Amino acid sequence: MSGQCNLDPQATSTQNDDLSRRRLITGAAVVAALGGATAEALAQGTPGGAPGNLRFLNPPSSFKNPGFNHAVEAIGPGRIVYIAGQQGRDIDNKIVGAPGDFRAQAEQAFLNIKGALGAAGGGFEHVVKLCHYFIDLQAHFRMMRDIRLKYFDPSRMPASTMIQVGALTDEKAIYEVDVVAVLPPA
Repeated sequence: MSGQCNLDPQATSTQNDDLSRRRLITGAAVVAALGGATAEALAQGTPGGAPGNLRFLNPPSSFKNPGFNHAVEAIGPGRIVYIAGQQGRDIDNKIVGAPGDFRAQAEQAFLNIKGALGAAGGGFEHVVKLCHYFIDLQAHFRMMRDIRLKYFDPSRMPASTMIQVGALTDEKAIYEVDVVAVLPPA
């Protein structure tokens, strides 16, 4: 029976003491680990004025690419902002530019991201991950590099993934991007 009660006060006290000790030791280990990570991150500094809670990493085992970093470490505490996929839609929910104008759609998507980041109290310096969705990846990914350089410091590019998809939610849309940002505590 799962609802049995232990009537021995000494046994209950011992169990509670063991539980309290485990919680104390676990809590101390977490605090020590977080404190060490933060000190290490601050000691290494952050390039290009990046927030002190972010480290942009390119391990020696990975190839070098100026367009993105292979990993971004976010050191707590902080606020994580997930921005839904943004297409090249204006405030009236219309796809911008001439039909098939990738640059116009991508620029509008980034302006939409800028607005969402601003609403959370952040900016592009807080972005740690981009996931790009292209209708025609090979035709447009090189153009995306130029567009991103308008918004990101080349020394601290976010981690990035580019994917070709068969369709987006609007048949006129040829590009979409979603974003993860880490902001300092409010």
